[in-house]
Amino acid sequence: MTPSSDSFDYEAALAACAADNRDALLQIYNHEGGRLLGVVLRIVRDKAMAEDIVHDTCIKIWTGASGFDPAKGTARGWIYSIARHLALNAVRDGRRNVDLDDDAVSALDDQASLEAWNDMTDSFAWETSHGRITFCLEQLEPARRNCILHAYVDGFSHREIAERLNAPLGTIKAWIKRSLAALRECLT
Repeated sequence: MTPSSDSFDYEAALAACAADNRDALLQIYNHEGGRLLGVVLRIVRDKAMAEDIVHDTCIKIWTGASGFDPAKGTARGWIYSIARHLALNAVRDGRRNVDLDDDAVSALDDQASLEAWNDMTDSFAWETSHGRITFCLEQLEPARRNCILHAYVDGFSHREIAERLNAPLGTIKAWIKRSLAALRECLT
């Protein structure tokens, strides 16, 4: 489906999302992402924040697609109401992160993005260490380990890590969250 198509079936795309079809979410994003960004940007007036909110909107679409009720309105209207509410909440109280359970985060992990990072060389020199943390860090994939080290050793913000690695901010946030959970589990 191309973004210029007037016959995009939003209801079918949401039903496919509810059935765990990742391509459907990608189609929604490709068709509406630019317009969603424009709407959110007009509300929050900060491009980086607007991009984060569009990412959070996609997560909400993915996790909430099964709750869409066509009797209450159009699928496209439902999508835009999510973006608008998230943007207004961000302006109102500074919250722009969507709380997700671990299953939702894992479901949203884009395998293609991860495979692209698998070829990335490890940018940190590893010295021999007898500490358990070193063992646990070595269990992480290099890209995810680098995110953790950039955040906690170098003190970079999520946005700075995303810029350094040329990766989407939402992906960096998800990688750090899952990597910290894996480290916690390994250390216990």
